[in-house]
Amino acid sequence: MALDNRTGSLIAVGASITASCQPCLEINRTRALRAGADAQEVADAIEIGRKVRAGAASKMDSFAATLNVPSASAAVANAKCGCGS
Repeated sequence: MALDNRTGSLIAVGASITASCQPCLEINRTRALRAGADAQEVADAIEIGRKVRAGAASKMDSFAATLNVPSASAAVANAKCGCGS
């Protein structure tokens, strides 16, 4: 990979936020700081991840609204959870 460890770790911080993965965020934040990133750079990467996640969620919500699916209340009433209830 051509990216240096600091840059790659900051990208991974943003990706961790986008993926909503707390363990990944903890690991990648530590790696970024150890690779020379400062707290503001980590905060900036987190903010970018939040924006990407929000944009993706918005697009998914818009797409899901176009699908011909039963209403949410009917789906919940008929849903069975994997726990056996």
